[in-house]
Amino acid sequence: MTLLAAMPIALTLVESANAEALRARAATLVRDGLGLDGAECLYVEGSGRWLGRDGDAAQFDCSDFSHPYAHVIRSGKALTLSVGDARTRLDHRAFQTQVARLAANKCLQVRPLRAMDGDQEWLGVLLMVGERDALNALNDDPGMAAFEALLCRLWARLSREQGERHRTRALRDSLAKLNDGARRQTLADQLAEDLLGQSMAMHTLRRQVVRAAETNLAVLLQGETGTGKDRVARALHQLSARSKGPFMAINCAAIPEALLESELFGHSKGAFSGADQAQEGLISQADGGTLFLDEVGDMPLALQAKLLRVLESGRYRPLGASEERCADLRIVSATHQPLREHIREQQFRADLYYRLGQFPLTLPPLAERRDDIAQLAQSFITDFCQREGRVEMGITPAALRLLHGRDYPGNVRELKNLIDYACAMTAQGTDIDAYVLPGELDNDAPINTTLPTSGGAYALPDSIDDLRQALRDVESDIIRQRLLHFGGNRAQTAESLGLPKRTLAHKCQLLELDTK
Repeated sequence: MTLLAAMPIALTLVESANAEALRARAATLVRDGLGLDGAECLYVEGSGRWLGRDGDAAQFDCSDFSHPYAHVIRSGKALTLSVGDARTRLDHRAFQTQVARLAANKCLQVRPLRAMDGDQEWLGVLLMVGERDALNALNDDPGMAAFEALLCRLWARLSREQGERHRTRALRDSLAKLNDGARRQTLADQLAEDLLGQSMAMHTLRRQVVRAAETNLAVLLQGETGTGKDRVARALHQLSARSKGPFMAINCAAIPEALLESELFGHSKGAFSGADQAQEGLISQADGGTLFLDEVGDMPLALQAKLLRVLESGRYRPLGASEERCADLRIVSATHQPLREHIREQQFRADLYYRLGQFPLTLPPLAERRDDIAQLAQSFITDFCQREGRVEMGITPAALRLLHGRDYPGNVRELKNLIDYACAMTAQGTDIDAYVLPGELDNDAPINTTLPTSGGAYALPDSIDDLRQALRDVESDIIRQRLLHFGGNRAQTAESLGLPKRTLAHKCQLLELDTK
């Protein structure tokens, strides 16, 4: 019966769900079973340098001998001392706090706990408080030895299982992050078909668009005019969880103030003169999807307050309606205006600005992504040929060099307009050349057609061995200088030299001016 009486104790330990629960149950069993004043299991943390207490931030350095736990860990032997001695001989603050309420005539016994298999790693220590004779009697007690052996085996197993679970969880999280990163990169690569460009600025923008699309935050697109804010807004919608919902867009600067509220919020029949029937606004039509507010900086102040309510509560009231309605939508807004300056000038609400800009995105100007000009130009050429039913055409290196050196206050939109014009001016079956591109000269500025001279005459070489070659060199220099003067515009160059454009093009080809 004595043997079987120990089985409930063993079962209690075995049923512990984790190492912390095991330590608590073991301490309770020892204290109650042996009639002690107290018992506690302290654990060695992962690095092996510290002992910790469950539910307490206190830590005991295993190399600090100002507390008895270090002596036990270092020696591997049990230690018994009186509470009075512990108070006077040891000065570790956390340990003194631990024993402060104990009676001075009691004794402490600290027993080492170590795994019995494998590397026999340290698990912790068992602290017991009671009468000296009762504690000393445990040193040779086979029941106590069996209890400690079972405790250590269970503790080691649970700790290893917990460590394995932590490693498995860490590996799973790491794989999830890798998979998540790969998924995002795949989406960003797919975006490259819509948001063209291989520059670092565009790679960064596409990654940010993917991140923004994963959230339901309001997105504020900022950047110069012509940078493609409408394309980014559509990409955000297509990548978001709302992609199957509607995408509605409105240019706040293009609609008169008197009509803008009705366009956004809708109106009921008879709400104003001419409202012969009720009309849904874009907020209602965008329910479940995305509403794109282009040029939001031009929205009147009165409407800004109403838009803020939609953002904060999803509720709005159509013009002339008696009841409010709800809409579940995401708002993407865009502006090229300096909204912070508008806020200082009290032309834009600060609270609306911060609500619209939960996820701000800044689009790079074309000047910061000149390496993308060639790809953008070819894409615009392809679009033009498809729209106009033209045979596919290319673009000469001279024309690309000219495009690369231009300023683009209108950014990508300006580049597209240039390409469309050049395509229209280029004959069927030929490539776009530099001379068909409109120049950047001021139309009102006088055109200086004189050639640079040296000493009042064209500078000739000191010795001429081949007259034909010398004449070709002179002709090449003249044409090159005139092309530079007109920014590569061959039409103006040909007119200034009194040549037909076709003749000039032929001479440029013979003189290899397109490759220099």
